Amino acid sequence: MSDSTSYVQRFLLDELDIRGAIVQLDEVWQALLANRTYPASVRDLLGQMCAVACVIGGNLKQPGRLTIQLQGHGPVGLLVVDITETLNLRGYAKASDEAAGKTGIADLVGDGQLLLSLDMPELRHPYQSFVPIEGASISEIFEHYLTQSEQQPATLHAVSSANKSACLFLQKLPDADKKDPDGWDRIARLASTLRDEELLGLPAEEILTRLFHQETVRLFEAREVTHDWPLDWDKVRGMLRNLGRDELDALIAEHGEVLIHDDLSNHEYRLNADDVAALFAKEPVTPPTFH
Repeated sequence: MSDSTSYVQRFLLDELDIRGAIVQLDEVWQALLANRTYPASVRDLLGQMCAVACVIGGNLKQPGRLTIQLQGHGPVGLLVVDITETLNLRGYAKASDEAAGKTGIADLVGDGQLLLSLDMPELRHPYQSFVPIEGASISEIFEHYLTQSEQQPATLHAVSSANKSACLFLQKLPDADKKDPDGWDRIARLASTLRDEELLGLPAEEILTRLFHQETVRLFEAREVTHDWPLDWDKVRGMLRNLGRDELDALIAEHGEVLIHDDLSNHEYRLNADDVAALFAKEPVTPPTFH
């Protein structure tokens, strides 16, 4: 791995059969927020969900593209995060003006559902899982989901700020009680002492040393997280051609331009009347040559 400050650091408490990961997103989180003006509470929800998505994406047994959506009926109608098998991350929050000044899942999202979709090359259709929102925070929601879906206790501590988002993940594996009946409870108690500012401010190895200095911790190779979603004009042009010339001309007449905003990748595409005309211009036909 490079010296990136955005990464997933997986680890194993060998003698206890407990696995875990620390995610820290620095420049990736800042890039994802560029030109976006979320209220602080909405921003932090999205940041926490990005960090959790990196935990899940970094632990996938088979390569695939993971999309997580949190849909509710509050001022935040949608939180969506998408991460590829190479840990290329993007995300978006859809929120009304009423979100400003509110905090907490109950006030911001309200009731709703969590959708996880995993698209793998060998599947004709993505695998999807719908569950109700259960929990008072992003951490609690995904703790509940992971515990139920994998039938093993898990704990998460996700936190976010304007500059960084991070997460500590721990999960009890099937043979943990055989190795140490008190191991999981002890490690979970130690993890609960971690403060937000420590998770945001310290490198992963220092966090693990502070928390579990009496345990044997095996570190795996850290994986870099990126935010690399360049403009895709070919895709946009194809979509606009499907809309048809009349529809685009009507938009030009009303607004003076056609504006497409890719919320998830955070790009804007603008076309004027000349651009639209060029979009539908026929390729010149070369007359046949006879010999």
